[in-house]
Amino acid sequence: MAYLVDFVNVSTVGLESSPVVDALAGLRANEARYFKNKYDHDFTTEPASKAKKTIDYIHKILKEERDIVIASPPLEATAFQVENLRMAYVFYESGLSINVMYSVEPGKRAVGFKLSDGMEIPEELADRFKFARQKSKLAGTIRGSYFVIKNEY
Repeated sequence: MAYLVDFVNVSTVGLESSPVVDALAGLRANEARYFKNKYDHDFTTEPASKAKKTIDYIHKILKEERDIVIASPPLEATAFQVENLRMAYVFYESGLSINVMYSVEPGKRAVGFKLSDGMEIPEELADRFKFARQKSKLAGTIRGSYFVIKNEY
């Protein structure tokens, strides 16, 4: 069942098995607020079991671009388009969030990683990326990194 993410009253619905559940819920709400404020888009997620296509898409890009395989199980995902950007997100049990931003026209195409407050950097990312810190009222301290997508997907 799809879940409309509420960024006013942050909920842990769908993320309960995460050891950093509150921080992950805040991170998800932070993303929802961004898309509502910037694009007037309602950020809706669905359980990983119903979002296989989106999860496979992100995992394919990670594998083909950087030979990355995420160890943590996915909990939720979403895919949508705002203006000329196709967006896809996966939220993982570990507290990791991965998004793919893919411009419909040649332009911005990148994979972003965000780490929930309180989680360790996943082993598969630790030696490959430096993470910058960002403060969020909803999510505490978010650590993020990204890489540019080189191929077509």
